Amino acid sequence: MTNSPYRGRIAPSPTGLLHLGHARTFWNAFERARQSSGTLVLRNEDLDPERSRAEFATAFLEDLRWLGIEWQEGPDVGGPFAPYAQSERRDFYLSAWRRLRDTGAIYACICSRKDLAQIAQAPHEGVGGLQGDGNDEPLYPGTCRERGVEHALAANDPRGFNWRFRVPDGRVISFHDGKQSEQRFTAGVDFGDFVLWRRDDVPAYQLAAVVDDDAMRITEVVRGCDLLRSTARQLLLAEALGIAPPAYYHCDLVTDARGERLAKRHDALSLRSLRAAGHSPADVRKMWETESSACRKP
Repeated sequence: MTNSPYRGRIAPSPTGLLHLGHARTFWNAFERARQSSGTLVLRNEDLDPERSRAEFATAFLEDLRWLGIEWQEGPDVGGPFAPYAQSERRDFYLSAWRRLRDTGAIYACICSRKDLAQIAQAPHEGVGGLQGDGNDEPLYPGTCRERGVEHALAANDPRGFNWRFRVPDGRVISFHDGKQSEQRFTAGVDFGDFVLWRRDDVPAYQLAAVVDDDAMRITEVVRGCDLLRSTARQLLLAEALGIAPPAYYHCDLVTDARGERLAKRHDALSLRSLRAAGHSPADVRKMWETESSACRKP
């Protein structure tokens, strides 16, 4: 894909207001697309029905335009690969789920939260990587790998089960990152069988990102380095789907005074708050240049 015309993307989630860290990452994506005379796609990653809010989607469109970021395709401007909101792309994800089910790459998991809470390595059941890089999804012990839930495999719809990707234990996944250099993760050690479709009928971040980046012809993914482990998962998933992966560029994260990465709870550093306080886009860009940044391998 690297020989194709450059196509980058920014993919905010409407689960809160964008903050200074988001702004710097999205600005990097914008700059890399502009420097390559390429196309920038804006994708609304509104998969999570419990946390996504229309007002936050409106806010990130306004805030990114105020910052000076321009995109050529997106939910507000259209484009050849619409729709650009993940909540409207279920058929794409369902088609990928069926392909993975038919090849045995995934299996239905019937473990309850209580089951997983009783396992030392799994203090809680993750949300399937809907937000963030999936580090909140504990290392799954493989309880349902060989259970053979036949009625689930025969079903033509994923709802009712957590569907997990069967990782090849011990396999080393390595890739070159445009910012962070060489990366190596070991399946079954750094991450286990991960959820790609939730029992409440919500496709997970890992599946949606791979399917959409391919469908929208993305050639380079620019995002935060807290998603490095996600990339290893997504490379395995792309391979199982027969998809050529894009290049990756994982930016350092803006951190707070304690060295913690910024989160949407940092309201004082949201773009909306900074605008309200009278700061200009140039002021914001100066802020992230002077703020601490780091990339600790997840």
